[in-house]
Amino acid sequence: MAEIRVHKAHVQDARNVFDLVNSLSGDGTLLRRSYAEICENIRDFTVAERDDEFLGCGALHLYGPHLAEVRSIVVKPEAKGLGAGGLLLKALIEEAEEHEVMSVCLFTRIPEFFDHYGFRVADRTAMPDKIYKDCQTCPRLYACDEVAMVRGPLPNVAVLGPSKLQRPELVTLQLTSTGTGR
Repeated sequence: MAEIRVHKAHVQDARNVFDLVNSLSGDGTLLRRSYAEICENIRDFTVAERDDEFLGCGALHLYGPHLAEVRSIVVKPEAKGLGAGGLLLKALIEEAEEHEVMSVCLFTRIPEFFDHYGFRVADRTAMPDKIYKDCQTCPRLYACDEVAMVRGPLPNVAVLGPSKLQRPELVTLQLTSTGTGR
C-alpha cells in the first residue's frame, strides 16, 4: 500500500474539495461552501492523497496572529482509519506554528479525535472572531451541537465583529501603517 501524502491544495483540487465538503453539508456536519468560495480560499486547504487518489482535506483559516481555525477537515468514508485525518491535522497545526499563531480553534462533533493533538474543550464565546465569521450564518445558530476546542491559550484579542465588544477583557486590535510596506 502506498504512503499517504499531504500537501497544500492547488486550484485543480477545488472540485474534489467542493464535492467532499458538500457531501457532508446536507446533515449539517459541515457548512455548505460554494465552488467559488472553495476556489477563492483554496490556499487555506491542505489535501491528502495516496497514489494520486484524493482522500481528504482540511483548511487553516487565519484570523490574525492571535487565532487560526482548523475547518472543513474531512476524509472520504473509504479512507477512514488510514491515518489521513491525523496527517492533515498535523500539517495544519504545523502551518499555524509557521505563522506563529498563538491559538488554534475548531468546532467539532468528535472532540475525542482532537484531544490526541493537544486540543481542549473551550467556551465558544472566548473566540468571537470565529463566532462572528461563521456562526451568524449557520443554520444551527440556535441549536449548535458542536464542541468548541482550542490548542494554546485562549485569545484575548478580537479583530472581527462589532466595534463594541460584549466582553470587556478582549482587546480590539488597532493597526496603523508603519510605512515599511510589510
